[in-house]
Amino acid sequence: MTSRVMVMGVGAFAHAVQSILQEDGAETACYLTRPYGHYGPSALGQTWSAEDHPSPLPLFEKFKPDLIIPQAVAWAEQPWATDLVQQGWPIFCPVNDAMRIEISRQESSELCRQYGIPVPAFHHVQNRLEARKLMQDDPRPYVLKNPICSPFSPIHAIICESVADTLGWIERVDYAEGLFLQEYLGKEEAGHFVFISGGEISSLVTNQEFKRAFTGDMGPLAGAPLAGLVEQDPDDKYGLARELIHPLKPWFEKTGYTGPLQVTAIRKNGVWHAIEYNIRLGVTTTALLLRMLKNPLQTLLNVVRNQTTALEWRPEKYFGCSLTLAGYGYPYVVPSVPKLPVEVSTPLECDLWWNEVDEDNGQLYMANHQNYEMGHRIADVNACAPDMYSAVKLIENEIRKLRCLASYYRLDLKELADKNLSLFSSVKNKL
Repeated sequence: MTSRVMVMGVGAFAHAVQSILQEDGAETACYLTRPYGHYGPSALGQTWSAEDHPSPLPLFEKFKPDLIIPQAVAWAEQPWATDLVQQGWPIFCPVNDAMRIEISRQESSELCRQYGIPVPAFHHVQNRLEARKLMQDDPRPYVLKNPICSPFSPIHAIICESVADTLGWIERVDYAEGLFLQEYLGKEEAGHFVFISGGEISSLVTNQEFKRAFTGDMGPLAGAPLAGLVEQDPDDKYGLARELIHPLKPWFEKTGYTGPLQVTAIRKNGVWHAIEYNIRLGVTTTALLLRMLKNPLQTLLNVVRNQTTALEWRPEKYFGCSLTLAGYGYPYVVPSVPKLPVEVSTPLECDLWWNEVDEDNGQLYMANHQNYEMGHRIADVNACAPDMYSAVKLIENEIRKLRCLASYYRLDLKELADKNLSLFSSVKNKL
């Protein structure tokens, strides 16, 4: 019997997940949660927009999914969220109290301290006056974040590398939801994904994401990474899961945690510090992870059913990388973005996932939205190979087949891979 999968998302994330799971035998559909990025998911099958269907519950009753994959935690804020959980739909995400590890940054940091996991110094302030007072009492470089993790919060992460940077930015940010300040610990950053089900914590991949917009790790932080590197790591060879996830096992049991979990960490003085946890499949890493698994559909079904699962990996896809083709102002807000054509000279020999594009008479264009002003993420290009440099070479060759006026992508993926391998080899030597 064919398994049915409903993705809740848009753009490259939904396009990739649906496509890969369809190739593995699933029937898929998509609940489009935002007013853009519809082309990719719509090209694969049935879609419904949140604008036309404020609640997806009738759609679930009609489609009867065996697996529901949310892209973001924002679904938990919707008026239908309680019914979704109480009705027992198979959501590929922890629910109820288990969601707090991502949603509330302060609660997540306090939870880590309770279980002996190193975290940066952190503070939660309500307004500018409290922020100024904090900088008098405890002056440090801080990363400024929204206290409640939501894509619709007024603050996205701002990395301040000095006290002067922090003093400048606390005068400019929007305090409508308060401000979470997390000590800046440097740039030795990595992440690790696990699945938690059947009472087991199964390590998956170690990854790095690069959110600076431009080559050389320059420019502003984008809303999602512009590049990413992923390595199969079921043995947790760098100790990220052992040090930052396994100590939370009593809490997982208490909250009934079932689903994916990512920890993002920074290493300072040889010690990993947890800076963030995510309770869903990551936008950048998901497609590469699913490509690396031999049986992605059955693996996800086993996890959502809280069953143990034997992970089977593709050795020819040991490493993976991702590059985003961005255009015309991204990540800045750009008024009146023109409708520019997007061209593919020849079919790519790796994965191409579409973001903000539309089709008109067989021609693709950068999406031209009248209801909001923004730059564009045009597409994500993903490649896997037995070794990192082969994946990098492939993706850098293939992304050249895409063309759109004023589009760009980061040109330093090989340098990022060099730093990646250097960082991880130094970690292994100390374990």
